[in-house]
Amino acid sequence: MTGVGRLEMVAIDAPDIDKLAAFYAELAGWEIVRRDPDWITVRTPEGNEVAFQLAPDLVPPQWPGQEHPQQFHLDLQIDGYQAAAERAVELGATRLADGPTWITLADPAGHPFDLCQADGVGPAMKLFASTVDAPDAAGLARFYAGVLGMEVTYEGPEGALIAGEDHRGAATSVMFQQISGYTAPRWPDPAYPQQAHFDIEVDDLDAGEAAVLELGAERLPGQGKGFRVFADPAGHPFCLTVRM
Repeated sequence: MTGVGRLEMVAIDAPDIDKLAAFYAELAGWEIVRRDPDWITVRTPEGNEVAFQLAPDLVPPQWPGQEHPQQFHLDLQIDGYQAAAERAVELGATRLADGPTWITLADPAGHPFDLCQADGVGPAMKLFASTVDAPDAAGLARFYAGVLGMEVTYEGPEGALIAGEDHRGAATSVMFQQISGYTAPRWPDPAYPQQAHFDIEVDDLDAGEAAVLELGAERLPGQGKGFRVFADPAGHPFCLTVRM
């Protein structure tokens, strides 16, 4: 399936990116591969990348409500998720809820994430999916499948999943979680923060813009020499980027 671009990474907002990057690097066993004053990138052993973007005035999520919603969360896999959750708390996480085979925690910036049991995974954690809240999970999955050139591999009442390869050729998945009473981000309004966003690499910004607008995106204010900002049909900002 041919898409508009290739998923580069998910970028998570944080008031202290050094602290948050160190937390995930230590907990998950991921490598810090880029460090700038307002941006730090970590990479999983499989080649997926997660970034932390400086947001000094971040309003953290208050899970599980929709007054200050999570918007995004990471689903991480490890063999021995209960021990991993205890270690996460030691590193600064807050335990939020227990599921049958997973535990939901909040990282030091307040972003929820799930530690999920997966036999044979370790010692480093696997990024199973970046998960996006949506009022129409199946519809948003089809939008991003078209943008990213991925396949919709699951649709159900609780959400949808797409899978394919990222810009480095690494296998990757994005999940969409069905949310009742969904509250969308209002970027760049700090009272309704994005919490996280996707960077999507394209070959040409003009062609990429035309294509994502045709698929249902909305152009937002904000651009630089190598990027432009858009909102997906659920209101989540994302960036189209080009290599400079």
